Amino acid sequence: MTFNDLNLNKPLLSALQDLQVTTPTTIQHKVFSVVMSGQDVCGIAQTGTGKTFAYLLPCLRQWVFTKDRFPQVLIVVPTRELVVQVVESVKKLTTYMNVEVAGFYGGTNMNPQMATAEGKLDVVVATPGRLVDIVLSGALKLKNIKKLVIDEVDEMLNLGFRTQLKNILDLLPVKRQNLMFSATITPEVEALITEFFNHPAVIEAAPAGSPLTNIAQSVYHVPNFNTKVNLLELMLKEETDMSKVLLFVSTKQLADQLFERLEADMPGKVGVIHSNKEQNYRFNSVNQFQAGNFRLLIATDIIARGLDISEVTHVINFDMPEQPESYVHRIGRTGRQDKRGNAISFVTESEIEQLGKAEAVMNYKVPVAPLPEHLEISTVLTKAEIPEVIVPNIVLKKPKRESGAAFHEKSAKNQKVNVKISHKDKMMKKYGKPKSRGKKK
Repeated sequence: MTFNDLNLNKPLLSALQDLQVTTPTTIQHKVFSVVMSGQDVCGIAQTGTGKTFAYLLPCLRQWVFTKDRFPQVLIVVPTRELVVQVVESVKKLTTYMNVEVAGFYGGTNMNPQMATAEGKLDVVVATPGRLVDIVLSGALKLKNIKKLVIDEVDEMLNLGFRTQLKNILDLLPVKRQNLMFSATITPEVEALITEFFNHPAVIEAAPAGSPLTNIAQSVYHVPNFNTKVNLLELMLKEETDMSKVLLFVSTKQLADQLFERLEADMPGKVGVIHSNKEQNYRFNSVNQFQAGNFRLLIATDIIARGLDISEVTHVINFDMPEQPESYVHRIGRTGRQDKRGNAISFVTESEIEQLGKAEAVMNYKVPVAPLPEHLEISTVLTKAEIPEVIVPNIVLKKPKRESGAAFHEKSAKNQKVNVKISHKDKMMKKYGKPKSRGKKK
């Protein structure tokens, strides 16, 4: 099947031809006819399977030009990077169409975005929080929305956007088509579908969580953090085919720590990206990696869903993610669009349980690779790896003192005797002579 077999118009076919894209992916050809029928859709597909074009092509095929300035298509995504990429995809597909598109996301000044929202728009792509802010400001009206797309909905709920999503859904016209795309179906996602969707057609491109067949996976069992660093440096030094490597870590602090260490060995060839970096820095790092100027890009899970970088040769899990589904999203950054990819994981003894959970989600046992013979096994442990010595807090009971009489004689002044002293004696003691109170009259 080619795109010519789908009910696409000439402008879209011409744009696809310019992009040299001829064959639809599984999710693209499965979703197209259902979306065209007007039914609500819940698409289940892994990252890297062409989900963006899967919803953009039918939405743009049914888009009708109008002089009204209010948008007809709303696309909600979890990250800033994904906003930019979806906007670029819309622009590429509408080269021969008069479609106005804009992207709105947080972390930047809202005033220019509000000015854009007040102009003519056909398609809006936005993150939930910033979209709510712009709508409540009155700059953007959603009364003409005919199609709502929620992309990576499970990740959006994981990031805590449930309230904003519900606010958006409450602001939209009742008569609309809902399209939702996700890599996994969680109980939270099911609850959202039940509440706001109208019996959607569930379309699966591949079983949720199953490993992509074109990604070669392997795992290295290493004793500690510093040995992981040694193994990474050794691989980058000896494996010439590792030309475009995406390295995932669990924390922003670890990302910065690794960047400082590896940048010294490969100056100008290493990038880092996480939520604490400024927006322009993040975009620049991704662009440098996409262009091939960076050989290695260090990233946290927050962007696992928001990166659409072509020809990533290897994904390395420097440590295992807390959520087993995140493992699938991470490795989905390589082996995209039916190309071969490689996914490597460094696992310590404390991470074996997390690896097992990821394997259970995929229903796949990741092959174990032997450590290189000349790898330096470090004995230096980080602070977090040093076993905590727990000293028991033993409280000794004090001996009970027996109560009783004092063991010493009382001083003379404390030896009180109940003796009644007459007034006459008191006066004699005080004045040395008897004193009377005066004669009675």
